[in-house]
Amino acid sequence: MTIRSLSDLDVAGRRVLVRVDFNVPFKKGVEPREISDDGRIRAALPTISHLVEAGASVVLATHLGRPKGEPAAEFTLEPVAVRLGELLSAKVIYATDVTGSDAQLKVSNLQIGEVLLLENVRFDPRETSKVATEREALAKELASFADFFVSEGFGVVHREQASVTDVAKLLPHAAGLLVEAEIRVFKKLLEDPDRPYTVVLGGSKVSDKLGVISHLLTKVNTLIVGGGMCFTFLKAQGHEVGNSLLEMEQIETVKGFLSSAIENNVKVLLPVDIVVADAFAADANHKVVSIQNIEDGWIGLDIGPKSCEIFTDAISTSKTVVWNGPMGVFEMEAFAAGTKAVANAMTQSSAMTVVGGGDSAAAVRVLKLDENKFTHISTGGGASLEFLEGKTLPGIAVLEDK
Repeated sequence: MTIRSLSDLDVAGRRVLVRVDFNVPFKKGVEPREISDDGRIRAALPTISHLVEAGASVVLATHLGRPKGEPAAEFTLEPVAVRLGELLSAKVIYATDVTGSDAQLKVSNLQIGEVLLLENVRFDPRETSKVATEREALAKELASFADFFVSEGFGVVHREQASVTDVAKLLPHAAGLLVEAEIRVFKKLLEDPDRPYTVVLGGSKVSDKLGVISHLLTKVNTLIVGGGMCFTFLKAQGHEVGNSLLEMEQIETVKGFLSSAIENNVKVLLPVDIVVADAFAADANHKVVSIQNIEDGWIGLDIGPKSCEIFTDAISTSKTVVWNGPMGVFEMEAFAAGTKAVANAMTQSSAMTVVGGGDSAAAVRVLKLDENKFTHISTGGGASLEFLEGKTLPGIAVLEDK
């Protein structure tokens, strides 16, 4: 099975519909709306530029947030069109609807080399409909705008949605440069990782990562667990965790993971010390305690310095490192050290280092780390997790020529 590349499409003088992922965050409480992290827009620039330079006119489709199938001012893409234009150093035409009269008019007037951004595709309830015929109807309208389809939204390839999977069935298609790179990296991780192979998991909930943990325990040499999810592991080992985030209903599952790790000769590294606070706040009183001394009323918000050393040592001796999920509440300076330690260890490693999208990718930018020092920073949090879990991703499968 093969997936066509951009170079396989003769796009000169043709219109190309590109499904990108411009689901970017905005600064809270700031008007007019201002993008706080444009990393996902930047990630799609090479593909957009390639198509423009090849003589195509480009129609972009993306979602933003979860507007529940109807227009909502806080989810309009107009600020995204402005930012994209700044990054491309060219005017980006913006359609005020998805496939309605404004989109139709602007598509019909689109000239070679021009870029048009359609309004938030999730303003149309058919995009995420569970009814196949409804998705197909929207896909047909989108397909009428172009001669080719390019999949460049890795963050949504794990979803069966009109602009992701259904359009690909209607037009000659290819993977964009970003999606092609994501597929190449994750196939390497799944099929032939250099060893020792270490995965670092963080974030808030074990329940978000049950499938990937279960799968990884048969694949990796070392599993490092930090973030809010570590407290369910620590509780499963018999430690008290105070007021820290805890999923009691996952305790038995986690005990099973720990037993499975022993059976599969996988080393599981958990924090040995924690930065605890008396409130979930940037200015809260905080201190470092061992995992045996987390008191009632205190909340664990980051891994401690000894844990940072242990995790850093494991990363430095690995040949493949994947990181998904922060070690603490990195947005607050007092609780960012653990996430910084993991990220810095990866930048200093000669291993294949992959950042698994989502909050981890955001942390790299918030902490102002050199992105070029990582082998790959994924743009898809959920998609990267499902890829690591070994699942078939519908937005990838539909691109394959069987």
